[in-house]
Amino acid sequence: MPTIYETLRADIIVAMKAKDTPRATILRTADAAIQRASMDLAKPIDEALALATLRKAVKNLQDAIVEFEKGGRADLVDANRAEIVVLEKYLPAGLDAAKLEALVIEAIAATGATTKKEMGKVIAALKQRPEAGLIDFGAVSKLVQAKLA
Repeated sequence: MPTIYETLRADIIVAMKAKDTPRATILRTADAAIQRASMDLAKPIDEALALATLRKAVKNLQDAIVEFEKGGRADLVDANRAEIVVLEKYLPAGLDAAKLEALVIEAIAATGATTKKEMGKVIAALKQRPEAGLIDFGAVSKLVQAKLA
């Protein structure tokens, strides 16, 4: 089974052959971001690196949408939404709320955390889990804070 990165690279070729310039540009930009992250971190491209880079790109696009909406730039909002749709194809579906809550409760119990000051230990424990690639750590942060309040 090909990795996310291999699939992305193959899809670049398909988009270029189909003369789908917008899609090819989005995918080539994502490819460049993954390669740059690999060089910056001095580690080979693997599934975790590709996932993290794509998630970061989607988050940046979502943040930009908020700013573009404030500025009344509907054209840029639409462009960013289209880019998110393309990139999300390569991201696995996230965990549902019940599973996420169960993982947080388990991590809190495993670390023995009782206060918000120990939130870092809980997050670190969650990052070691096999499901870490599926976890939205922004949502987890709020959930951990609520559980440790």
